[in-house]
Amino acid sequence: MLNKTKAVIWDMDGVIADTAPYHFKAWQEVFQKRGVTLTEDDFKRNFGQRNDTITRTVLGKDISPGEIETVATEKEENFRKRAKNRLKPLPGAVELIKSLREYGFLQALGSSAPPENVQLITRKLNIETLFQAIVSGREVKEGKPSPLGFLLAAKKLGVEPQNCIVIEDAIAGVAAAKKAGMHCLAVTNTNPRTSLKEADLIVDSLKEVTPSDLESLLGHSN
Repeated sequence: MLNKTKAVIWDMDGVIADTAPYHFKAWQEVFQKRGVTLTEDDFKRNFGQRNDTITRTVLGKDISPGEIETVATEKEENFRKRAKNRLKPLPGAVELIKSLREYGFLQALGSSAPPENVQLITRKLNIETLFQAIVSGREVKEGKPSPLGFLLAAKKLGVEPQNCIVIEDAIAGVAAAKKAGMHCLAVTNTNPRTSLKEADLIVDSLKEVTPSDLESLLGHSN
């Protein structure tokens, strides 16, 4: 039976789905066309943030809203084309989603990605019915590190922020979780431990995480 008082909010890219290589190539291509080279370090630093934030960071704050929209559309079409038939879950992610469901946690997806990507990935991995709520990047005014997406996910689930655990791989995502007043489990799929040190628990793979590990996190103060 689902417990209405505790929840896990999942990031998607880099936590559930192994999408980073396809995002990197898509961003590289779209910025290369505009005369800017994106390094892997640049990409990792910005991974997990919303498209408008990444575009302003790389191309400058003076870029017009119209150009931001054009860049985002190009990039996401490129990403979906690359990822469509190559999507794989990251180790332990889908198994943990299923075991948390059996254990009684409510679960939400809290992603910076546009809804088209969320739909593609959740359908391809056959996990769309495992979440009680989904929040995509377009549903909030500010992307990560703003806490708005995670707070909206908690609201949709009807769970207090202090009873939510966020699972993240991105620096901006960990910051967003802590700003939301939530607990955070970070997995080193994209960034090293040193970059994720704000998290309450850091693991190298979700294969090593059990529902009782997350249950015990709720007993710790923020």
